[in-house]
Amino acid sequence: MKLAGKVAIVTGGSRGIGRAVATLFAQHGAQVVITSRNKSEFEYSKNILEISGDIRKTKDVENVVKKTIETFGRIDILINNAGILPKIKPLHEISEEEWNEVIDVNLTGQFRFTKTVIPHLMKTSGCIVNVSSDAGLKSFENFEADAYTASKGALVLLTKAWAVEYAKYKIRVNCVCPGIIETDMTKPWLENDADRAMAVAEHPIGRIGMPDDVAKAILYLASEDSSWITGAILPVDGGAITK
Repeated sequence: MKLAGKVAIVTGGSRGIGRAVATLFAQHGAQVVITSRNKSEFEYSKNILEISGDIRKTKDVENVVKKTIETFGRIDILINNAGILPKIKPLHEISEEEWNEVIDVNLTGQFRFTKTVIPHLMKTSGCIVNVSSDAGLKSFENFEADAYTASKGALVLLTKAWAVEYAKYKIRVNCVCPGIIETDMTKPWLENDADRAMAVAEHPIGRIGMPDDVAKAILYLASEDSSWITGAILPVDGGAITK
């Protein structure tokens, strides 16, 4: 029960990594609020409250935070997990609208939630875990998703900036950088055997990651086990960035 008595917000918590994080946090005693753009059909435990909201809309973000405080009276943990993966295509074929959508969700959305939650974390000496990507640490051949790479790379540096900026309030800010994880978002790129084999080959450990692999790393960074760690960037990618 590493999070007994804690209240956590997990953005994009209705599927994939977010759902794994919410489930694991609840198992460890946290009250968890998850956000999603559309109401999910998944049955959650009594420790998990789903609040619909669009990370691109400031009023939605403020509503999620307001309802969390009204329900639980505090916020201890923010997991900035929500994100989108665009169609893979070279830079010169990306429209400005496509670029802006990815940046708005993957980067500005994290800004909106962090900005709104920070005053509450100041009261609890809470923590933030950002979910970036190993694509924010290294360029990969055949992965032509420049807006995604830009957003995830920026989130890595923002983690360090926020860690320094809010250390005086005893707020810890860390970041995980997953490799390829078996989720609904990556499913289109893993459907045929050749693509899956190429994805596996990117990871020296010899397999694609699972949502629980990332959730366990996030649990560590959100718990007192990491009480002296802030500004850390943790690759959770089966060794992909070491190649």
